[in-house]
Amino acid sequence: MLRSLRFRLPALFLAGIVLSSLITAVIALRLFQSYTQQRLVAELRRDAVGLTQLYQAQADLQNGAPPKFAAPRLELATGARLYYIGLSTCPESKDGRPCGLRPLPISYLPNWQSDRRVTFEFTPPGTNRKYVAVANPLRLSGGRRHVQFGDLVVAKPKTELTRRLITLLDRLAIAFLGGIVIAGLLGWYLSRRITRPVLALSKAADEVSRGRYDVEVPRVRSGDEIGHLADRFREMAARLSEAEQQERNFLMTVSHELKTPLTAIRGHVDALREGLADDPELREASLDVIAAEGARLERLVGDVLDLAKLEAHRFTVLHEEVDMGRLCDLAYNAFGEEARRRGIDYRRSFDAAPTIVSDGDRVLQIISNLLTNAFRWTPDGGRVNLELAAENGTVSIAVDDTGPGISAAERERIFRPFWSRDDSGTGLGLAIARELAVALGGQIQLDSKPGAGSRFELLLPAQGTS
Repeated sequence: MLRSLRFRLPALFLAGIVLSSLITAVIALRLFQSYTQQRLVAELRRDAVGLTQLYQAQADLQNGAPPKFAAPRLELATGARLYYIGLSTCPESKDGRPCGLRPLPISYLPNWQSDRRVTFEFTPPGTNRKYVAVANPLRLSGGRRHVQFGDLVVAKPKTELTRRLITLLDRLAIAFLGGIVIAGLLGWYLSRRITRPVLALSKAADEVSRGRYDVEVPRVRSGDEIGHLADRFREMAARLSEAEQQERNFLMTVSHELKTPLTAIRGHVDALREGLADDPELREASLDVIAAEGARLERLVGDVLDLAKLEAHRFTVLHEEVDMGRLCDLAYNAFGEEARRRGIDYRRSFDAAPTIVSDGDRVLQIISNLLTNAFRWTPDGGRVNLELAAENGTVSIAVDDTGPGISAAERERIFRPFWSRDDSGTGLGLAIARELAVALGGQIQLDSKPGAGSRFELLLPAQGTS
């Protein structure tokens, strides 16, 4: 389970949320700590200035005599502790406090006479708590000017910062736990949404690996990479199923194609052995049949070998001068007798007679395969044309027929090995023709409409034309 994608996706998602939340919390704490310290110092400065002004106003009312602070009440109002550092001229209260304030040794603030407001930290005598303090100069009227006789110190313990931080930490912890719960639920939901089609594809892949290509592949409508993967997997399963069907058809077809000539050969061989064909003419006819069926077997085996070599890129192409006019004549004449026997209007149109550098036997094989396909699908009394042209550095050999035409859905299939529209023949002719055309640096183009015949055009480069 721990290695399952359904577990790992939400775990990674949750880990990312936790890590980012921790980093955010640390940054927030540092910023809040700095902010609260600045706020605390600002509050202390404000209180120090206000209390100093209050003290000086009271002193002016008493003609410059240092008044006494009601320190406990002021401390209660401000929430701070009040101290005094300076001259001993400040009158003491009954509890021995100068001006009613807690005294601090001058050593705590040696530069108290600098006449400047000072921020510092200290630990009061008799305690172990650290305070943050602001010292503000105290002045009394002395003639025409105020004379500084000490500093008023307003202080708050640093634990005030810790208390505020703890409050923030409590709130952050609640928010963090709530975020983790929400992120976990969201991660669980997203992982199920993402992994459901992935798991279905995994199960489908297991079925395909067992040879079951008719497996049901889920349709994903998200349009993302998983949807693209599901579509491609569905196409792959369909192609594998089709390939398996084609393989079965091929084996059945090849078995039939092999069995027919072998049966004929064996029958004539048995007749010759048993002396049933003593007449020289009958013996010659039997030998002709054996030779023809043997050639038929050789062509079938040769087609299979050629296709295997082409698909494995182990096919050798010769480079020789090829007279295309003469080559097309040979291909044309080879089908003249069949055209006459079936009443097919068989014509040729050669607008050029170029000589190119290519493999003449393979070019002839391509043209013969295209003509074979045309005669196979053209009904008796139909029409077949063979055209030769050269233009813009390209040699074109086209075969037109008046057969049933080819639908858009079948235009790619007819070039696949072992595929036949009527489940007859080996389905290798057009497949070999296209592979050979590519091996020779050319291509085969198809223009066809159902019910209006087809036009196969072989295009070869004219480079090397002499």
